[in-house]
Amino acid sequence: MSPTPHLRLGVNIDHVATIRNARGGEHPDPVRAARVAAAAGADGITAHLREDRRHIRDGDIARLKGEIGLPLNLEMAATPEMLDIALRHVPNACCIVPERREEVTTEGGLDAAGLHNYLAPVVARLSDKGIRVSLFINAETRQLEAARSLGAHIVELHTGAYCDAALAHENAKRDAEMARLAGAARNGAAMGLEVHAGHGLTFDTVAPVAALPELTELNIGHFLVGEAIFTGLDGSIRRMRMVMDEARAGGRAALPGAEDRR
Repeated sequence: MSPTPHLRLGVNIDHVATIRNARGGEHPDPVRAARVAAAAGADGITAHLREDRRHIRDGDIARLKGEIGLPLNLEMAATPEMLDIALRHVPNACCIVPERREEVTTEGGLDAAGLHNYLAPVVARLSDKGIRVSLFINAETRQLEAARSLGAHIVELHTGAYCDAALAHENAKRDAEMARLAGAARNGAAMGLEVHAGHGLTFDTVAPVAALPELTELNIGHFLVGEAIFTGLDGSIRRMRMVMDEARAGGRAALPGAEDRR
């Protein structure tokens, strides 16, 4: 399968809001960050409205929907509160993720198979409102099948295990995780699902994922915001866009290691 010509980049601005909330007030403004992302080549904006509002706040979602021209991908837990917020704001897409109050970041994929009956009405209500529904899942066949059964439009494959292994130089595990992602991307696309990926991706780990021809979008946030401390947000996004584009144009990319660090 030939790679699609353009792999979309969704920029997650949550951790701009984390910095703002550490001190209070309104600076730095995550909506301003979304504008910078748009100018730097992002194709969409992702924001996770958590139950505890640790970073993105309700007002941020309203402003992002009203002021930013790019599609808004709202990451959310499948709770009545978040469903009501999504139905009120009608983002372009809602990515349903697992959420535990005590976790630092999302720790794994959603168990769409185990939660099938609970998720079914949530997916249906979002879809009926014209919102594209994405499920953030591990690269497992049973989760892909559950997503298709639920009527989800999109699956986003959790790349955290691959990234952790790559950055720890655990090459055998890295290769195994990459093979799982590649297989899931193929299977998901064959099932008629749009396949995205994200979590933990960096300049050093993104290329092999971006080269997977079935993927249509990557969502990246924490690394870009952290790198912005050194290069500016515009610079970090433009470099990520370049690495993704080079990998997609080449059709394949070497797995990360000392020989290909950028």
